[in-house]
Amino acid sequence: MPTNKTPFLTIFLLFLGLVWFNSSTGLEATSGKLPSIPGLYVFGDSLVDAGNNNYLTISISKANYPRNGVDFPDKKSTGRFSNGKNAADAIAEKFGLPLPPPYLSLKVPFKEKERQSAALTGVNFASGGAGIFNGSDQKLRQSIPLSHQVNNWLEIRKELTSQLGPSEAQIHLSKSLFFVVIGSNDLFDYFGSFKLRQRTNPQQYTQSMADKLKAQLKRVHDSGARRFLILGVAQIGCTPGQRAKNSTMHECNEDSNMWCSLYNVALVKMLQQLKQELQSSMTYTYFDNFKSVHDIITNPARYGFADVTSACCGSGDLNADSPCFPVSNLCSDRTKYLFWDRYGHPTEAAARTIVDLMLSDDSQYSSPLTLTQLVSS
Repeated sequence: MPTNKTPFLTIFLLFLGLVWFNSSTGLEATSGKLPSIPGLYVFGDSLVDAGNNNYLTISISKANYPRNGVDFPDKKSTGRFSNGKNAADAIAEKFGLPLPPPYLSLKVPFKEKERQSAALTGVNFASGGAGIFNGSDQKLRQSIPLSHQVNNWLEIRKELTSQLGPSEAQIHLSKSLFFVVIGSNDLFDYFGSFKLRQRTNPQQYTQSMADKLKAQLKRVHDSGARRFLILGVAQIGCTPGQRAKNSTMHECNEDSNMWCSLYNVALVKMLQQLKQELQSSMTYTYFDNFKSVHDIITNPARYGFADVTSACCGSGDLNADSPCFPVSNLCSDRTKYLFWDRYGHPTEAAARTIVDLMLSDDSQYSSPLTLTQLVSS
């Protein structure tokens, strides 16, 4: 006698729906399939470095050792300042692109085919410790400042143009995404330099940061880039290292956060001015990383986190007394931690959460376009 399996199927589908709903950690899914982009080109600092600093011979600003990469495929320490993948990787995956390889990895011998392929699908120029300014790190060959990253991009552009020809290259670049994450190290330099603070006040310094960034964005635009995703600076006064210094209450350093806010205000105004100057040839998304991190810290459970003050990897108070080393303490569940290390680098889970916010239909974090709108424009 046949049995009626409809109730079981209904219950099973309902169960799957509940699992999907619970896994969304309070974020609304983007509606429909994402538009395709041909390439992703990444500029910035350690928040998105994929391993360029591995190739800087005397740099100590590296993450190519355990426990970094503990959750990366094959538990490989690639040079990412994370337990796994970073925000640039997450964006590439969202759009079905290969992870953009570090630019310097393509300059070693016998990498011609990889270089030709990456020129089309995306390259990562970011460098841990890099800033908008050519600071002391660059002079000591510890990192690759933004101006040099743009120089490296122009070399890749030549490669791309030689493959596609000028006309097709311009079409390719106009549809690609240029992702810029930088500014934190310039602010850290300001916090740490008494001479710098004597010479210029916070408003002047943050305005000069925005002006310098504008010049580099124009260089990238003039090379054919049209779509930009620009991240504001997050609450770096709330990193584990900053909290650990701030009394037994472990409160955020509000002075540091105030300077971050000043820079973000200058950045937003600069982008509006640049858009006006370049007219219809530039579109961009400014993502308010300050607000996004603030909201995660304020309501961690909504986003699936249990600890938004301590570092997952480190030692001592808040796991913030030392950087992440092979012998450091390691949290057992990296998906529950916002911060990977004392410097405030996000865990892979946090990076993915922030990228989900970028792609959300909710425009409270993104202006004047959401990222989905940007790549559809």
